[in-house]
Amino acid sequence: MQIAAFAAAVLLLALTARSGVVLNLAMMALYGALMAIAWNLLGGYGGQFSFGHALFFGTGAYVQAIAQLQAGLSPWIALPLAIAAAAAVGLFFGALSFRYGLRGSYFALVTLAFAEVFRILALSVPFTGAGVGLMVPLKEGAANMQFADRRGYIALVLALVVAGLLVTSWLRHSRFGAWLQAVRDNEDAARAVGVDPLRVKLGAIGLSGALMGAAGAFYVQVFQYIDPGLAYGPHTSIEALVAAIVGGLGTLWGPVIGAVALHLLADLTRNLFGALPGINMIIYGTVLILIVMFAPRGLLGLGRSVRSLWAGARGSTSAAAAPQEQVHG
Repeated sequence: MQIAAFAAAVLLLALTARSGVVLNLAMMALYGALMAIAWNLLGGYGGQFSFGHALFFGTGAYVQAIAQLQAGLSPWIALPLAIAAAAAVGLFFGALSFRYGLRGSYFALVTLAFAEVFRILALSVPFTGAGVGLMVPLKEGAANMQFADRRGYIALVLALVVAGLLVTSWLRHSRFGAWLQAVRDNEDAARAVGVDPLRVKLGAIGLSGALMGAAGAFYVQVFQYIDPGLAYGPHTSIEALVAAIVGGLGTLWGPVIGAVALHLLADLTRNLFGALPGINMIIYGTVLILIVMFAPRGLLGLGRSVRSLWAGARGSTSAAAAPQEQVHG
């Protein structure tokens, strides 16, 4: 019900908004939410912090572009291929890393290293356009997944975000999700009660990679260009993990809240202080540090804490007022 209400609210905003700035902000916030949801499946629910989710993003982006440019496929056919390819890379990488028991900082560093390896490979082989990159020709039309305005792209990325939210919701209430969180909390204890940590973590990284690949494919359709730096650069991984952490790890709505908050903050600081070089980034970074320091459970956790404190304060006030009413009576 919450997911349906969210989708309806976004569609209503897209249909009624007349400002291109608002539509672009909504599109980019949803795009950021999709990446954060993907990262949250593995990092939030699985406890496997990744610094290299660009590995899956770049794979999805390149498959989306190559399928159209070199295989002549429709982008609607290329999209599921991109998602499947990113999931396959996730399973391959997971099989290599999880089989040898990598976790914590070691796993995080290996993900970063793999993303860099793929970036170097993309710079070296001709079918990726090497350092020049690939450009998808402009052919406006729904059949080519290229829309005349941002509303079409909002509908597309919203469908992907809703799919990610549905997967997350399923994860929260399924046996597989319980196994995944058990592995996150104590892998040895989970193994002792019959859970296969390797199988569970492979499932998580496959789902996470698939959604991140969808984000990469969407990026190519919107901006019609991809190169190794954009595909496998660290900025994509950082955006995904920061949005999830700021919003709230291991929650349904945390990644969405975090992505919206970060894009609002980025646009606000850029518009207010864009004339002063570097000032907007200093303010942006300072606010992020304050959020991490004083809201370790993210904005969603902070909101819950404030509501609990407010409810406790109201309860104390009511309890203190009751004896006074009895005395006056």
